[in-house]
Amino acid sequence: MDIVFTTDGDLLVPVDVHQRLLDEAMRAHPHECCGILLGYDGQIGSIQPASNVHSTPATHFEIDPQALVDAHRLARSGGAQVIGYYHSHPSGQPCPSDTDQEMASADGRIWAIVGEQDVQFWRDAPGGFAALSYQLVES
Repeated sequence: MDIVFTTDGDLLVPVDVHQRLLDEAMRAHPHECCGILLGYDGQIGSIQPASNVHSTPATHFEIDPQALVDAHRLARSGGAQVIGYYHSHPSGQPCPSDTDQEMASADGRIWAIVGEQDVQFWRDAPGGFAALSYQLVES
């Protein structure tokens, strides 16, 4: 999966997507928000909020499986591709937790994590999460 980066190696993130991630985290607080990062040609274009169906949503997240099925069906029929996922850490930093590390699939997708009024992006790589620098761009 190719993700769009600048010549300096920064991930390009639309300003409105960045703001929606912050808004979703605030709206879900004190629970974790979660959802899907969508795009075309590997560039983040939008987010698809999903219900957090985990039994302890204040400290964990699980994206509603039906939301994942629907997003992949839409992608197969020509819609935006699933390029990653997002969630928030209501009482923590925007970096992968031990639980995130354990649950990761090392599939190369992008994870956006929101915490402390900040968003950080990570690649779910085979050797563990790799931090991604990013630049905000107009949509």
